[in-house]
Amino acid sequence: MEQVFELAKNLINIESISGNERACAEFLKSYLEGKGWNCEFQWVTQDRPNLFAWRGSNKKPRLLLNSHIDTVPPFYPHSEDENYIYGRGACDTKALIAAQVFAAESILEDGLDDIGLLYVVGEEVDHVGIKKSNELKLNPEFLIVAEPTDLKLASRQKGYYRFILRAPGVACHSGYPEAGSSAIHKMLPSLNRLTAEEWPDSEVIGKTTLNIGRLKGGIAGNILADFCEAEVVMRVADQLDFVKNRVSELVDDGIDLEVLSMSEPMALGVVDGVESKVVSFHTDIPYFDFQGTAFLIGAGSILDAHTADEKIRKDEVGKMIQTYKNLIKQLLQ
Repeated sequence: MEQVFELAKNLINIESISGNERACAEFLKSYLEGKGWNCEFQWVTQDRPNLFAWRGSNKKPRLLLNSHIDTVPPFYPHSEDENYIYGRGACDTKALIAAQVFAAESILEDGLDDIGLLYVVGEEVDHVGIKKSNELKLNPEFLIVAEPTDLKLASRQKGYYRFILRAPGVACHSGYPEAGSSAIHKMLPSLNRLTAEEWPDSEVIGKTTLNIGRLKGGIAGNILADFCEAEVVMRVADQLDFVKNRVSELVDDGIDLEVLSMSEPMALGVVDGVESKVVSFHTDIPYFDFQGTAFLIGAGSILDAHTADEKIRKDEVGKMIQTYKNLIKQLLQ
């Protein structure tokens, strides 16, 4: 078990905030090649590679293990105690990648080799990696995606609507506001309406939620702001088209709306013998073009992801290896 912990810690210790994934991808490629995997980079941009790995001559495996190598900021390296591994990406998703790799290695020893590995960039921002991977035309029968789900299969995930609002202004001395126009003041009514709105909910998935995760504007308190920008993420439980149209109605004229990403709520694969639940977070799955079934499962809690105390239980990593092995066998045999 120490070997899987060591791989997880090595991955955690390589900073791979979205946009800076290359070093982590290079380490993982080298590691897998040392284990006998055929590996290739798919360049998403000049310095951002997806990593695809397969065995033998089979570049179109029936089953694909997948996750993302990018993390949210800020980076901090691993630490550990008797029960937990800590660090950015501990549960989201570097320890899970390690568990997938070790499960795949074990499955190969059992004679099942119709599997591949796909680790992509950009999941935390715009899903650019998984979108680029569609050019590989893999089309597996089964896709197993690693995200922290408390060792349970996700039966459904919420939809997603991510956008940026930009308001223009005219800078001037704040003592003479009539000489300019504050972009921040212009933005606030739209943001207030968005946060006050009653968004659609679902008996199955729950409520649609809205978060203004990033807000910036202006350069000094005594100058009217000449710009304001707000980044908004909505976790959509139902009626994506209605949500999109309603957002446009609530945003004032003169404010630009740029859509970064969107997807409908979706059902995911479940199997007998593995507990399942609905999740409120979003993944790369809606952006992967294939005709098979997607399964979403991993150790750790999503409540620990994106926090200053991100962590994963060591015993859960071990359990996850066995869970991945059992799921792969159930699907391929």
